[in-house]
Amino acid sequence: MSSTQQVHVEDAPSRGRFEISVDGQVVGMASYHVDDGVMTLPHTEVSPAVAGRGLGTVLVAAVLASARERGLSVLPYCSFVRHYLQQHPADQDLVRPDDRPHFGLPLTAR
Repeated sequence: MSSTQQVHVEDAPSRGRFEISVDGQVVGMASYHVDDGVMTLPHTEVSPAVAGRGLGTVLVAAVLASARERGLSVLPYCSFVRHYLQQHPADQDLVRPDDRPHFGLPLTAR
């Protein structure tokens, strides 16, 4: 990704997803739904045309930041989100302790 490209993540609640765009073109999304204070994250995808540039990581970081700002816990059914959480222990507190074993996360957030 060149430094001149504009990367933007936006919540598109009417479509039930966050979208990541590069120079105004949507290249990825993370679907979600919110119920009873819990954001369920079933699927994330980034176009193969832009794979390997870290855009999935940028997208998931923005989604989790939004969940935190909104006071929501998360259910990371998406394997990419689970992998992100395993690599970023500071965000594991977004998954309730009772739910962490189901997603392969430690009981206590680090």
